[in-house]
Amino acid sequence: MIRIRQIKINLDSKQDIKDKVSKLLHINVDEIKNLKINKKSLDARKKDNLFYVYEVDIEVENEKKLLRKYKSNDIFETPNEEYLFPPKKEIDQPIIIGCGPAGLFCAYILSEQGYNPIIYERGEKVEDRVKTIEEFWNTNKLNINSNIQFGEGGAGTFSDGKLNTLTKDKFNRQKKVFEIFIENGAPEEIMYINNPHIGTDILRTVIINMRNKIISNGGKINYNSKLEDIVIENNEVQSIVVNGETIPCKNLILAIGHSARDTFEMLSTKDLDMSAKPFAVGVRIEHPQKLIDIHQYGEKYYKHLPPASYKLTYQTKQNRGVYSFCMCPGGYVVNASSEEGLLAVNGMSNHARDTENANSALVVTISPDDFGNNPLDGIKFQRELERKAYIEGNSLIPVQLYKDYKSNEKSTSINSINVITKGSYSLGNLNNIFPSYINESLKEAIEYFNTKIEGYSNPDAILLGVESRTSSPVRIPRDENGLSKIKGLYPCGEGCGYAGGITTAAIDGLKTAENLIK
Repeated sequence: MIRIRQIKINLDSKQDIKDKVSKLLHINVDEIKNLKINKKSLDARKKDNLFYVYEVDIEVENEKKLLRKYKSNDIFETPNEEYLFPPKKEIDQPIIIGCGPAGLFCAYILSEQGYNPIIYERGEKVEDRVKTIEEFWNTNKLNINSNIQFGEGGAGTFSDGKLNTLTKDKFNRQKKVFEIFIENGAPEEIMYINNPHIGTDILRTVIINMRNKIISNGGKINYNSKLEDIVIENNEVQSIVVNGETIPCKNLILAIGHSARDTFEMLSTKDLDMSAKPFAVGVRIEHPQKLIDIHQYGEKYYKHLPPASYKLTYQTKQNRGVYSFCMCPGGYVVNASSEEGLLAVNGMSNHARDTENANSALVVTISPDDFGNNPLDGIKFQRELERKAYIEGNSLIPVQLYKDYKSNEKSTSINSINVITKGSYSLGNLNNIFPSYINESLKEAIEYFNTKIEGYSNPDAILLGVESRTSSPVRIPRDENGLSKIKGLYPCGEGCGYAGGITTAAIDGLKTAENLIK
């Protein structure tokens, strides 16, 4: 096949992609036997002249002759992008702790290859987890083992389902991840659109389908099954303890997620290298989605395009990084707590992204210089912020208007922008949650972001706290073979410090499965 890049079609044009390609190559449309979109993005730099940019693969007769005719960096033979798993060999049955994206995709590929993996997940299966979380949002009654952070599908199940990644992928793992998603019910467009997302509503069905494939291929998933201990002898994993039961184990994949704080505490008692790592904390901010759409697309087109997203970064005068994270067009801010007496928030969207507000995390980078160099110091820092958020909101999501946050006054009313949450909220003063350097960084950044998106510093913009689970505060080192210093123990995914979202965690799940077989 032939790959063609930089095919531009104006939004006002009625031109078909095939027609555009035929004119570009000076061939008849009927000579194009097959055309597949490989990438699609929107160029919205000129608000009165928006156009889509495509990359496509086509099949025609005499492809080599056609390629010789065009000496261009944008017309070339389609490269081989097949994902290859290592040759099969005999291994001890793998056990995976955690059924988030890393654990789920690791199990999926291992089961496809006939290795019969076993997953132990502390939370519930998706169907039960949805009911438990809805009850929490309605009653504030928390299940500490099954919530937004824990359960089948992991934290990403109750998010926007964004699949963005900046990872360089020479092994075609990302393509394989997307193929698996599509095989199990995700929209085919995720394979080619810029900034793909699935949405929490569709993602739940995809996860159920993946579970059924794993089981039909010989894998097993155990729910409500919490890892309590790892038995290590002579620097080698011998067994694990789950719900009080000792289970023999030689190959243990730790895909525990970034919020498994009690598990990190257990691991810190072992002869296992662990270190504190930088992460980021801050707030969620809500604006009208219309404001973002008009800024990104312009008045002419915004009503005819999908809800827009944004990405903002800033370096403060004190050299702190502040950036938007996990932006959710047409979404909700959700109570994402997982421990009693502590409160954390996250963002979530359905596939349609059809609420009136956009929300995003606005977070400030912090490092061990801020919270300490012991492996669990980052967790202590997170917990302290979440404790203060719980107190400030009287156990509910604390909410404040930006004008009140700026002047360090508790909000007493909501004005022109509605609060859109899953889980109840109460008005408070978010200044009371953070150290001064975080408050100052956020205020400085929001004022700067208003120069990028006019209206961003709207006095009525809604701030909600606390966004503390951006990434794991812990890293468990591993070697080039994916092994920790303990033989048979494979750190995997976001919780162990090797991913930053659904796609990178899923990719690391595939990589860990490969390392296990190699």
